[in-house]
Amino acid sequence: MLKYDVTHKAFRMNKVTMKTIRIFLVALPLAVSAQQSAGQKASAQGFSEMTTLEQFGGPSLGTYAPSLAEKKRIAWYQEARFGMFIHWGLYSKMAGYWKGEKVYGGEWALKLHKLPLEEYRELAKEFNPLRFNAEEWVSVAKMAGMKYIVITAKHHDGFAMFKSRASAYNIVDATPFQRDPIQELKEACDRQGIRFGIYYSHAQDWDERDAYGNNWSFSGYQGDIDVYLEKKALPQIREICEQYHPAIMWYDTPGGMTLERAQHVAEVTRRSSPDVLINSRIFSGPGSNVGLWDYTNGGDNEAFEQYSNVPWELCGTMNQSWAYKKWDTDFRPVSELLYHLIDAVSKNGNYLLNIGPDGEGEISLAYTVRLRQIGKWLAVNGEAIYGCHGTAFGTEFGEYHQVDGKRKFVAAPANWRCTTKPGEVYIHILNWPEDGQLELPALKAKIKSATFLANANAKIRVEQTRDRTILTMPRKAPDEFVSIVKLSL
Repeated sequence: MLKYDVTHKAFRMNKVTMKTIRIFLVALPLAVSAQQSAGQKASAQGFSEMTTLEQFGGPSLGTYAPSLAEKKRIAWYQEARFGMFIHWGLYSKMAGYWKGEKVYGGEWALKLHKLPLEEYRELAKEFNPLRFNAEEWVSVAKMAGMKYIVITAKHHDGFAMFKSRASAYNIVDATPFQRDPIQELKEACDRQGIRFGIYYSHAQDWDERDAYGNNWSFSGYQGDIDVYLEKKALPQIREICEQYHPAIMWYDTPGGMTLERAQHVAEVTRRSSPDVLINSRIFSGPGSNVGLWDYTNGGDNEAFEQYSNVPWELCGTMNQSWAYKKWDTDFRPVSELLYHLIDAVSKNGNYLLNIGPDGEGEISLAYTVRLRQIGKWLAVNGEAIYGCHGTAFGTEFGEYHQVDGKRKFVAAPANWRCTTKPGEVYIHILNWPEDGQLELPALKAKIKSATFLANANAKIRVEQTRDRTILTMPRKAPDEFVSIVKLSL
């Protein structure tokens, strides 16, 4: 069993830094904002939608007061908790190489290495992923227990992976493939009961002189993002919403986006798809975000340290890359991937786990083996993930302390996590105690029964005192990866 990093930042130690724009949510009313002091209880208003118990006593982030329409819109997403991110495009054809030389960045290679734009565009003439099968891709997500998919319809390179009237630089018109994989995936998702979402780089487009980001290909680069928005981005967003009716529009790297521009993008998005969810990377500056987005994002491969009252999502890679690179074989173990899923849900978040299919349209065995194991674990333990709210406690993540004269949040060892449903508390044991005894904070409600989801016959002795709850369990964990104790109240 993997021993989890004591600051529960194992992802950060290996984080992918190719996406260079960090999203900081500053002064947004619904954003991660004022932090409660350790031990101060969250108000019932701030927590009643998120946890089933009113005894929460840990620090938390943000305030959340959604309208009835917003609550209805995001309900499926908070039920789902686990999704698949797919990075796939011309950069997948590169496979981590340019003219036989190893390059870094994957989907960011064009900018990081300042590749000649015209030469990069030539990749389209060779892009013919005949092994792509939408039904198989969606089946892989379903096998893993994922409930939604988000795929890159246009990344920062500007190439559209769908049929677009706004730009001929797209997979149907510019490649020998001449098929629309976004349409095929949408139809496959509908058939298999998976929600379908689309990633769209709305501000950064290295193929366009007026868009944000390309400062090496165009002489005298100035850029006029309003021209780009009206000429390409907004028409393509309309096409996407009208053609595919996505459940999520996943925007990214909002460089150059003023509040007014972001509001316009959101208005265009919702005009065609009123029930679509929008993520917080649509805008990163100060000002009102009312009507802009439905949930916030952590950094790439970076989870929130505390419980968040605001719905949020951790997006993470399975290896060290987003897009396919043949030479990147540094894949994370299943136990680490499960930790990030569990940790996110315990903090009221979702987990969007990435795969990078290759330029032929295939998903490598390194991905599918791990996804199959995650799916088997969820088949047994899914009730502690799907539809769950966050922790009943909050103090397990850490506390605020004075460090070098400043008040800082200090993370605690990540030995266990907690998720909840009405009348149920699920304890996810990440590091099994050698003596089989686990001490938890006190629960005010009386525990009626305690059972393992992986083995209902195994015995668990429960001792409740005023200050703590003690579980005495077998010395051997019943689950290979993470064992879960269900406490019925």
